Amino acid sequence: MSASAQPAPARSSEQPPSAQPPSKEPSSEQPSSEERFPEQRSARSATRRQVLARTGAVGAGIAFSGAVSELFAGTAAAQGRTGYGPLVPDPDGLLDLPQGFRYKVLSREGDDLRSGEGKVPSNHDGMAAFAGRQGRVHLVRNHENRVTGRIPVPTVDGLTYDPAAKGGCTALTLDGRNNVLSERVAIAGTAVNCAGGPTPWGTWLTCEETEDKAGTNGYTKDHGFIFEVHPSDPHRSGAVPLTAMGRFQHEAIAVDPRSGIVYETEDAFEKPFGLFYRFLPEKPEGGLGSLRAGGRLQAMRVPGVPDLSAIQETGTTFDGIEWADVPDPLATSTPIRLQDFGKKGITHAQKLEGCYWGGTSVYFVSSYARSREGSAADHFGQIWRYDPARRRLTLVIVFGPDTDVQLPGEEPDNICLAPSGGLMVCEDGEGAQHVFGVTRRGEVYAMARGRQNIGTPEAPEWGEFAGVTFSPDGSTMYVNCYTPGTTFAVTGPW
Repeated sequence: MSASAQPAPARSSEQPPSAQPPSKEPSSEQPSSEERFPEQRSARSATRRQVLARTGAVGAGIAFSGAVSELFAGTAAAQGRTGYGPLVPDPDGLLDLPQGFRYKVLSREGDDLRSGEGKVPSNHDGMAAFAGRQGRVHLVRNHENRVTGRIPVPTVDGLTYDPAAKGGCTALTLDGRNNVLSERVAIAGTAVNCAGGPTPWGTWLTCEETEDKAGTNGYTKDHGFIFEVHPSDPHRSGAVPLTAMGRFQHEAIAVDPRSGIVYETEDAFEKPFGLFYRFLPEKPEGGLGSLRAGGRLQAMRVPGVPDLSAIQETGTTFDGIEWADVPDPLATSTPIRLQDFGKKGITHAQKLEGCYWGGTSVYFVSSYARSREGSAADHFGQIWRYDPARRRLTLVIVFGPDTDVQLPGEEPDNICLAPSGGLMVCEDGEGAQHVFGVTRRGEVYAMARGRQNIGTPEAPEWGEFAGVTFSPDGSTMYVNCYTPGTTFAVTGPW
């Protein structure tokens, strides 16, 4: 850990700078989950413990409760860092980092794509890094463009699903020093590409966070699908919707590397909110294109729990999780979350977003829940763990902000495992925007703070972070600023 608090610049920017949700309310008191759901089983005592960590002179803090060690169960044995010291203000006004770290701007919206296909699209979102030959790295980056998107993903023959849609992905190839060797369109004509996830066979699954059908907003085809993207040769994957994986407001996916089952989150904006799904492919672990063979889509049912936000005690565990077949995965007339799942119903949750596989379990994030919007209870972020072998669901972490909205700690969105053995979490809340780390010991520290003001000097606003991921060798953290669309490569003493 760097103990230096010197304010000297700690990085170089490769390019000059260029030019959120409603306010949060404190969580109301809720009856215990045991009182509301007496059929639940607890694996251990669910006593809440509050942990508050601060990062030196910057004073950035986060409050959360839960057994953070559970997030890393079965993962690499690295102990994790306790942080890297206070954030040093960036003289170029792009990205604050701890002393000893540097960033490089890889790509910015509005610049020319190296391929000559058009401009770098706007709204940089989910992203993953893949190993290439001769030490190269392939980045695949989502662009969450709606019909109002400022800069669309250019349409390219063989890579375009719906010419009327402005979303999609771009792909960058980097050398071992993070120099950009190429940048091109990877898929076009999709809509609202939010997150997704990598597959064990080295492709990216990009997710549409919309349910718009043909004829809506000028679209010529139905949307709300997952698409597979080859990171180095996109024409091998094309622009083929994986229809059996469901048509809904997709957010992220995670693949069980043992079974090939794909877990999917749904970020539905209105009550009854989204579901947590699993897809059982006909050809599990079949490689590029295998998911086109179809499979069975199911939604998670926690018996007796219609809304996960009602569970407030970390450590609360439910055994005997059920999976119900989705009646109509294409949602031809009714959105999946509103379909009839029988007398037992189905379990919903607000703002289901990040999703990743770790060890023997899948983890997924509910970024927040607001009772005034229809949730059963309020929270500022939850992380859940599902163990398929035990059919067990556990509430691992509950996030909550400190008293100042400039501090990190609310609405966790994109999450990834860090090479140090901890987590990196992109914050999607109000005020200053951070990437913050969580160590195995439960310590929380600010890793980066966005400095690109998209508001005014009197009322500043900052674009959220998204798509945090690491190079295959763990030497570089890649992360996007959503607005203005900017992709950073961060190196230092990881």
